[in-house]
Amino acid sequence: MSAQRLTGSLAPHARRLAGARIAELVAADPGRASELALRVGPLYANFSRQRVDRDALGALLRLADDAALPQAFRALFEGERINRSEDRPALHVALRSDLGGSDTTRQARAQAVDAHARMAAMLQALADSDVTDLVNVGIGGSDLGPRLVVDALKDAHSGRFRVHFLTNVDGSDAQHTLRGLDPARTAAILVSKSFGTQETLLNGTILRDWLGGGERLYAVSANVPKAEAFGVDAARILPMWDWVGGRYSLWSTVGFAIAAAVGMDDFRALLAGAAEIDGHVLEAPPARNLAMLHALSAVWNRNALGLPTQAVLPYDERLALLPAYLQQLVMESLGKSVTPTGDAAGLDTVPALWGGAGTNSQHSFFQALHQGTQTVPADFIGVVNPDHGYADNHAALLSNLLAQTEALANGHAAEDPQKAYPGNRPSTLLLLDALTPHSLGALIALYEHSVYAQSVLWGINAFDQWGVELGKRIAGELLPAVKGEGVEVSDPVTRALLDEIAARRRSGA
Repeated sequence: MSAQRLTGSLAPHARRLAGARIAELVAADPGRASELALRVGPLYANFSRQRVDRDALGALLRLADDAALPQAFRALFEGERINRSEDRPALHVALRSDLGGSDTTRQARAQAVDAHARMAAMLQALADSDVTDLVNVGIGGSDLGPRLVVDALKDAHSGRFRVHFLTNVDGSDAQHTLRGLDPARTAAILVSKSFGTQETLLNGTILRDWLGGGERLYAVSANVPKAEAFGVDAARILPMWDWVGGRYSLWSTVGFAIAAAVGMDDFRALLAGAAEIDGHVLEAPPARNLAMLHALSAVWNRNALGLPTQAVLPYDERLALLPAYLQQLVMESLGKSVTPTGDAAGLDTVPALWGGAGTNSQHSFFQALHQGTQTVPADFIGVVNPDHGYADNHAALLSNLLAQTEALANGHAAEDPQKAYPGNRPSTLLLLDALTPHSLGALIALYEHSVYAQSVLWGINAFDQWGVELGKRIAGELLPAVKGEGVEVSDPVTRALLDEIAARRRSGA
């Protein structure tokens, strides 16, 4: 779809609704609160507090038709080479469901099933050993997804292993992660598709030396020879594939740490939750398609209302890492300014995504959400049934969740301008019946599919990430200079900074 077509079709509705207020839209449309809501399995979404009316929603749905969103999803599931810059499919859906009928999809699904079986056997062997702790060594998609799920499902942990995550190249991370662990009772899993990721190899070296060799080293990688050369026995190396991007990989053997924490049954329940959303996305028309409606709301806020940021606000402490996970999923996938043909996108794409867990965040940045000069659309996420017995606490949590969405939408007039709330701040409310492996899988898959739908509407590639490469290359070139090896540095500011670092560096640092 052309940028002109998208913006041109939405602009009249944006002008028409420029003075509209969410509270008035709700009052004028008695069925809005229920009809602009949708349930899929354990996941409920309510879009009635988006700043959009039925006519504008109709325009958005016509965009979905013009962009052939249903056909784009079928292309994804059938393994077409939709990642055009790298000329390959994006088949993370084959890790959890068998909804595609092509040979490409069936082969990918068979490989995933086999890899999961091998992972289960390795974990059983570990469970039969004296190992009590597992350290996941990875960064980006090799860390954020597994870390989110392990933290979110802490109430489902089997208790057999304590699972730790080592990601940052900062040596303090390794020092603090390993403190208190026994190398004789610890195993490590090194997760890197290329097995060339600087941070993972440096931290992996620390783990290998600390463990006294590679006997309890495991790896997930597409580069088996490099993993073997590092000291990992081939029998302890699980596969990755070029048709799975890192930020979409937690469903694969990258989920080794997840399965270690919650057990294979709950890991498979996580996959089943994602598969339920997969089936819904393929079958439901855009007007009743949860991922497409979520994506269309995001496009409306970004391109019709011109809102440059997006907040994600989970009202469950177990989902506190969700905003960080979504920063990679959304901003790495949609942080593009050109189309796959190299032409300018011609419109604003990715919003800056941020957020935090309620109710803590109410006492920090919610002041800006309510009375700041910029409107920030938000996704609020709540859990109806907790996994604890503190009923009063949970009632307070849910009342705060509902109150914040109401206050942001409706505002509050006051004679003193400093005490007035302008309101008219759009939000979507997502509710999980309970936070289980199944519902968490569904929630994550919803965001994955929303991101893909946005990329189709904007005409960009959601599955490459060339923007992260330049900094890596320059860092590699600067490393000898930082080590004081006398390498010439051309950039004058970097030269001055290196001189300052050298002058202040302690001996032996």
